[in-house]
Amino acid sequence: MNSDAHISQRINTIIIVGGGTAGWMTAATLAKVLGNDKYSIQLIESDAIGTIGVGEATIPHIGVFNKILGIDEQDFMRSTQATFKLGIEFINWGNVGESYIHPFGSYGVNIDSLHFYNYFLKMSKQGGNYNPEDYSVGALAARNNKFMHPLNITRSPLGNIKYAYHFDAGLYAKYLRNYAENKGVGRIEGKITRVKLQEDNGFIDSVLLEDGRVYSGDLFIDCSGFRGILIEEALGTGYEDWSNLLPCDSAIAVPTANIHPPKPYTRSVAQKAGWQWHIPLQHRTGNGHVYSSRFMCDEQARQILLNNVEGGLLAEPRVVRFKTGMRRKFWNKNCVAVGLSSGFIEPLESTSIHLIQTSIKKLLEFFPGKYFNQGNIDAYNEILQRNLLFIRDFIVLHYKATHRQDSAFWNYCRTMPIPDSLEKRIDLYRQEGKIYHDSNELFSEDSWFAVMQGQGLESNNHHPLVDVLSEQQLRNFFSEIKSVVANSVNAMPTHADYIANYCAQ
Repeated sequence: MNSDAHISQRINTIIIVGGGTAGWMTAATLAKVLGNDKYSIQLIESDAIGTIGVGEATIPHIGVFNKILGIDEQDFMRSTQATFKLGIEFINWGNVGESYIHPFGSYGVNIDSLHFYNYFLKMSKQGGNYNPEDYSVGALAARNNKFMHPLNITRSPLGNIKYAYHFDAGLYAKYLRNYAENKGVGRIEGKITRVKLQEDNGFIDSVLLEDGRVYSGDLFIDCSGFRGILIEEALGTGYEDWSNLLPCDSAIAVPTANIHPPKPYTRSVAQKAGWQWHIPLQHRTGNGHVYSSRFMCDEQARQILLNNVEGGLLAEPRVVRFKTGMRRKFWNKNCVAVGLSSGFIEPLESTSIHLIQTSIKKLLEFFPGKYFNQGNIDAYNEILQRNLLFIRDFIVLHYKATHRQDSAFWNYCRTMPIPDSLEKRIDLYRQEGKIYHDSNELFSEDSWFAVMQGQGLESNNHHPLVDVLSEQQLRNFFSEIKSVVANSVNAMPTHADYIANYCAQ
């Protein structure tokens, strides 16, 4: 193909429908990677249509995204009122009164090909008080409200601190909007009233705004949220409903004033028919109650939320409805759905922004020409759907692996049928003390161990290669790691002090 023919097959105009976190993350990345001299990138959003985010917790991959954009961390944290996050504390999930932290990063030290948890499973059966958090610098630092950036040293827990952020989602979208517009993205204010399809192939041709303006494009990216203006309303792509596995379908959110120094972790407290989040930012705290309307009415959910927040309300509580599941195709014809328009797994493990990030990354890997090769589209859909199924199973594990019998909701979750893929993982852990892990999935073996162990799944056995070490060798090994982790955490400053110094103007 000669150069002129190649150029004629290149996408020229990209239309992003919807702003918010998904829209502006997409716009910022495309502007950074594609540039504005060869591509026209336009984002259409309406100030009259609100966004979902009230406060956002993330996972460490967000750091990679910010670095790709060349974003300065201190500037980002000041602009979004961000705090650091070392993991998530789960309260009342296995049984009422129990608590564990799912930390970022690993536990202990791996020996040869075996993860540390394999040795932990043996030691925990030998008696004695063994707590996984004592062998994780992330978990122990979180418990003690400590934080610092990882040091450039090897063979020390202080060189292996994994972290993410809590930030104001609205401020983050505003920050990325400024970034994107400075790189040439055009913002169009307006409400879409009609989507025109091409008669010959059903591709999207253009969108019509309320005031009569028409915008045509080659590639359309749907960031319009649950509604799915393009991917669903216009293209009728279809939706795979996971409500039978993830029964929560509603959330009530409210921000409150800070009355305590911000903790370096998200808190998730299981309630009678769902759970409540607590996300500490620099300037306020994000709170919300995720619940199932099948088992609890809105007023009950609202009262539970208000009875369990600290600090004065900074806004009126608002209800958000959702349906867990995924679009049957994330990419259909010349439309790619990103964010809530592609599907939704509830915010329990802070995966929403990561899924946006993954969608954008894969879109760039499979970026189309004007011919929109179907094999290219199919490969994109297959990879993203498989990744989402891995995450779905991990989230379902939290509900299934419970011993609670104090409400109809938890009785349903404990006894509900689950996918074979998850059933096999649970059975393998119970029978062999082994964790199945696919190299392409988001959550690590340590993450699976954190939830399984934290919520009381018991293993009947341990990996046979663990027995190569004597019990005395293992006791010495565990004692040394526990001491090193504790000393490392003792040397760290408090999270509040670190934030105050790091984010000072």
